Amino acid sequence: MADFQTSTQRAKWIFTPQKLAERYKAANQRAVQLLEKCGTTQVEVDASGLLTYPTEKCDAGGDQSDKKLKPLSVDEERFMRAFYEAKVQEVCSAFEFPHKIQATALQYFKRFYLQWSVMQHHPKEIMLTCVYAACKIEENHVSAEEIGKGIKQDHHVILKYEMAVLQSLEFDLIVYAPYRAIEGFVSNMEEFLQARDDEIQKLESLLKVATVEADKVMLTDAPLLFPPGQLALAALRIANGALGVVDFDRYVDNIVSQPNSEHTTSELMKLLDDVEYLVKNYKYPSEKDMKHINRKLKSCLGHSSSHDESKKREKRSKHKSHRNSTDTPKGPPIG
Repeated sequence: MADFQTSTQRAKWIFTPQKLAERYKAANQRAVQLLEKCGTTQVEVDASGLLTYPTEKCDAGGDQSDKKLKPLSVDEERFMRAFYEAKVQEVCSAFEFPHKIQATALQYFKRFYLQWSVMQHHPKEIMLTCVYAACKIEENHVSAEEIGKGIKQDHHVILKYEMAVLQSLEFDLIVYAPYRAIEGFVSNMEEFLQARDDEIQKLESLLKVATVEADKVMLTDAPLLFPPGQLALAALRIANGALGVVDFDRYVDNIVSQPNSEHTTSELMKLLDDVEYLVKNYKYPSEKDMKHINRKLKSCLGHSSSHDESKKREKRSKHKSHRNSTDTPKGPPIG
């Protein structure tokens, strides 16, 4: 079995808060520079993953309308990512995919936008491709057409972006999520408590609530800052705070007393505090926020016809799906 300690996720995709902020700022600045030079930020993609960047404006005076274009700020990009990360969870829930697929799709989405700005590749399209790629790597065989039909989106767009997404992930496709670790900790708690029937039932409830809490953790930056075991412990501590199943401080003491422990009790508790802080301070954009951000994003992409073309293909796909009767689940509106 693969080990997180020797994984590319640990080596390449776990960052310090400062480094993560730098990556987001750098991606934003690259798009800002494109907008200034070219009057658009849209990067075209073909099915082979070949990228075509916008060309520089050649008119000496410049188009007055271009000068009015305002790029998204780093915070506005964060809101846009948050909106579509929540959509990833909605889509996966609509298809009743396992939590592992949802976590893998979210990690793909997060990693992609460490390389790119949302002003260069619209997250609506990248989000769907990440779900499709996650299904493939986790061996849940769902076609792009099924996904597209289920949520009334053009499946050709999913396929078009597949290679670009994989390249942006540097083909590091194995993702470690907190869900299996949660199950392992709960099983260990059973032994720690020498649990009887009533305590076993309480631990089962703890597992369910911790899984819900882990879903919330996955929407924050925590998966890019902490290993999955710490995410799992943080989710369990939050859930245990509501249910009171185990003396969590004593359980953490037991964990760090093991020979392979990397942290002291106080160090581990501080890391769990940091994860919980991200959950408590998570911000989801309001409808007003999204209207404003979408208006700015549309203007940044507006000089490229590719997005309009995808909209037309999407409408044709929707019209076709209305005519066909299928058993595909009806997914949430993507936005």
